[in-house]
Amino acid sequence: MSVKNRITVAGLGYVGMSLAVLLARHHRVVAYDIDPGRVDKINARQSTVADPDIDAVLAGEEVDLTATLDAKEAFAGAEFIIVAAPTNYDEDTHYFNTSAVEQVIRAARQVNETALIVIKSTIPVGFTASQRAALNDDRIAFSPEFLREGKALHDNFYPSRIIVGSKCDQAAQFAEILRTASLTPDVEVMLTGSNEAEAVKLFANSYLATRVSFFNELDSFGYAKGLNVSEIIRGVSLDPRIGPGYNNPSFGYGGYCLPKDTKQLLANYEDIPHQLIQAVVETNAGRKAFIADEILKLGAQTLGVYRLTMKQGSDNMRSSAMHDIVELLVAQGARVLVYEPMLKNGDLAGAEIVDDLDAFLDRIDLLICNRQDKKIKKFSGLVFTRDIFGVD
Repeated sequence: MSVKNRITVAGLGYVGMSLAVLLARHHRVVAYDIDPGRVDKINARQSTVADPDIDAVLAGEEVDLTATLDAKEAFAGAEFIIVAAPTNYDEDTHYFNTSAVEQVIRAARQVNETALIVIKSTIPVGFTASQRAALNDDRIAFSPEFLREGKALHDNFYPSRIIVGSKCDQAAQFAEILRTASLTPDVEVMLTGSNEAEAVKLFANSYLATRVSFFNELDSFGYAKGLNVSEIIRGVSLDPRIGPGYNNPSFGYGGYCLPKDTKQLLANYEDIPHQLIQAVVETNAGRKAFIADEILKLGAQTLGVYRLTMKQGSDNMRSSAMHDIVELLVAQGARVLVYEPMLKNGDLAGAEIVDDLDAFLDRIDLLICNRQDKKIKKFSGLVFTRDIFGVD
């Protein structure tokens, strides 16, 4: 890889951090964020997110990566500007709050008129086209990311596909940069329309939410009937049309992407006939209510919730199903303790936060965990989990 491009990455969460490290192995990358703590971490060769592969690269490889709080310094001279700003779903407007993305696009264009701006944030269908029209600017593209929290750099090294929602020469060049930076040279690359690329992202995540919901409802049935759920899932998944992936039951889908993406896709349907996505959104709430009820039926006096994060190896608690489980239990009058070292002592929806694991385990009668963890194997009391296969 002889040509070294100057690339700016704006937003240093999982998406931005992993892309910055991926690309800085071969290109000059400037990372931009409004959070001084994140900027300081990168300049000290530390990751802003929990990801062992990112830690390993920063510790053991030469990367051309610097971070700044100065927008002018970040955007000036860049050939590609990647926008990875957050877009949370607004329950009142039924629309992603895209204000942070819009601010970055405008700030970038004030400094740099020629770079291809590549949106990596999840956005509604039609957003990129609306930005192009509003700014009279065709150098704006959307490229969906398909990353897992805690394994974001791994998924950039071994992408399932690379999609860029533009068919201009700069978009093709950007897709090639991603392909050659990966460790999968034969990965399929697609250049599509911007609306189509946006739809791919929302439909892909909604399918995953549907699959999670299916196996969770299978688990609810098996648990209620006293069946061996593991045998049922294994038997179902042996059908090659179904397959074994993404079939481990949980308390409900959560995290940063699936809840908001399903709701945004549902809002995008508007007057188009639809039932499935609506059902997926509703069944997730039903699953959490079922789990809370089953926990209460066990009759334990003090319930202990182990971690609020959605996955092993992740530091993300956003939209976690565990938050809702805690609220449902407390609303029914249960005494709930929560062990979450990422939170300070206090309370969460009426539940007490405990940051000492041993003290937490000593005080509870029932341990509740969405995912098993070797740290809690020493607990000799009753454990409630629906983690059957020990994987995310």
